[in-house]
Amino acid sequence: MATPLTIEPVDATFGAVVTGFRVSEIDDETFEALYAAWLKHALLIFPGQHLTRAEQIAFARRFGPLEFEMTAISNVKEDGTLRLEKDNDDRMKILKGNMGWHCDSTYMPVQAKGAVFCAEEVPTVGGHTGFADVRAAYDALDAATRARLEGLAAHHSLHYSQSKLGHDSSKAKADGEYSGYGFHNGPVPLRPLVKTHPETGRKSLLIGRHAHDIPGMDGLESERFLEGLVTFACQRPRTWHHDWRPGDALLWDNRCLLHQATPWDMTQRRIMWHSRIAGDPRSEAALN
Repeated sequence: MATPLTIEPVDATFGAVVTGFRVSEIDDETFEALYAAWLKHALLIFPGQHLTRAEQIAFARRFGPLEFEMTAISNVKEDGTLRLEKDNDDRMKILKGNMGWHCDSTYMPVQAKGAVFCAEEVPTVGGHTGFADVRAAYDALDAATRARLEGLAAHHSLHYSQSKLGHDSSKAKADGEYSGYGFHNGPVPLRPLVKTHPETGRKSLLIGRHAHDIPGMDGLESERFLEGLVTFACQRPRTWHHDWRPGDALLWDNRCLLHQATPWDMTQRRIMWHSRIAGDPRSEAALN
């Protein structure tokens, strides 16, 4: 028998807080209702779940195969010491890069479907995670701009986005800790600026910090055009920033939301766990 879901939309064009059950214990009928809510709201917030790592991975798997099971997004090293801002190592550069608006894995051959993100330890100030509804952003564009976007695409590269921060990605393993995930040397994915969601049919903007070099534009024109789209998209009521508490779990649809980290006092510990849901190659593969 399905468990009734308590779903309270947040004050934005997307997103909802879901309570009244543990995500690790839902039956198939309840999961179907939860999946439908996810497609509708794009971001689901589950307060106080305190999932074990195995439970988080198992929950993420219910949404499809995983791009990777779990990775820590943290300023705490494996030995328990803090990674300080002044260290400026590869992990710190990635943490700083994540503060720009982006979709996950647009720089890979297949874009991610979504993610489950859980909080273990959070700082007292800052360290929020922001989301932006690029479905509502597309809808808010004037007809002429929408028509122009239909014929445009952009390349997506983690090399490019990190280079904007002065990160030399050719030395991705120099500190012996960062795996270099995403810094592949294969073809740079080309993706349309307008994406149609494979399950809802809604159109959205496919933009963010990894996007660059629109074919047919020079570099400066492309950069300004893409920055303008991000600025337009990432405004209220199309944005929501989650103020984390330990044990919170979030699920987001990477096919229609941008997200970003926000700064925090890095003398305080922040330990987050990210499980990435793989995209379907039939809908999430790059044009090239």
